[in-house]
Amino acid sequence: MADAPDRSRRFRAPPPASPVVWRFMVAYFDRFLRRRMNALRLARWGLPPDLGPGPVVVYCNHPAWWDAAVIILLAGRLFPERSSYAPFDARMLERYGVFRRMGAFGVDLDTPRGAAQFMAASREILARPASVLWITAQGRFADVRLRPLDLRAGVARLAEIAPDAQFVPLALEYAFWDESGAEACAAFGAPVSGRVLAALPRVERLARLEADLTAILDRLSADVVARDPARFRDLVSGRQGVGGLYDGWRRLAATLRGRRFEPGHRAAVGNPESQLRSQIQPHMQPQSHLPLHTQSQLHTQSQLNAQSQLQSHLQSHLQSHLQSQSQSQPPPEDARR
Repeated sequence: MADAPDRSRRFRAPPPASPVVWRFMVAYFDRFLRRRMNALRLARWGLPPDLGPGPVVVYCNHPAWWDAAVIILLAGRLFPERSSYAPFDARMLERYGVFRRMGAFGVDLDTPRGAAQFMAASREILARPASVLWITAQGRFADVRLRPLDLRAGVARLAEIAPDAQFVPLALEYAFWDESGAEACAAFGAPVSGRVLAALPRVERLARLEADLTAILDRLSADVVARDPARFRDLVSGRQGVGGLYDGWRRLAATLRGRRFEPGHRAAVGNPESQLRSQIQPHMQPQSHLPLHTQSQLHTQSQLNAQSQLQSHLQSHLQSHLQSQSQSQPPPEDARR
């Protein structure tokens, strides 16, 4: 009786995405992120390195649902000349089938057969010189502060089948700063060649990859905690401000005062160069010549004024809403008699 065929060998990697589909989907996720986040930021020290013409493996942590959208935008903006691929949970790919057209291939990494499919597809992909294989190497959602990272062993085995590939760590983190939308922050680390990794025992190889990614994550986290946009390069800038009635009121107030409307919270409240300049000029000397303690007092006062205006506006809006509700209700039974 003949042996059963090895189905993992028949598992083929997806073909490269068509340029038209790829550009359309990158534009779609660009708009998607702009509408729902404040910005996609790349650390200035973490720009992608010069990788040469060979294949690349980018392995990253997996903190949130947003990772797929961020990876697509990073690939489209930073590696437009390369073909990108990514393993995808087979069950989730059934729900998000559009990713098949963008180089995603479904695998079940919780079974030996799924692991074999991943290796077979990766071997074929990394034989293509201009390919990039993006891997969320933790294989599950995990908090960015979790240590150790506990990367899946499969990422280390890729060096055995693709010694010519460059392995690049990518750190991802999300945070809320001054705006209603979140900040998506990313940073690339230095590459290491597959040949260098393949020379290490598997345990040490995985430890090396995990140590490199941990170092990039720790450095990125320090910049995220600092909340300083100057440390980052903005790849995508989203919609700022609160929107709706409140921003409409602020826009009208700025127009009546002959000022430019800046919807961002940092510009409206936390930025002395935009808020204080209008308060202290032309009656006082330029802000840069003021003593530091005076600048601090003026900044604090401007924040209190803005908060007071917001509270007054919201209270007035609430009173009007309650008044209209009371007028629309029918009078009590006793009153009608």
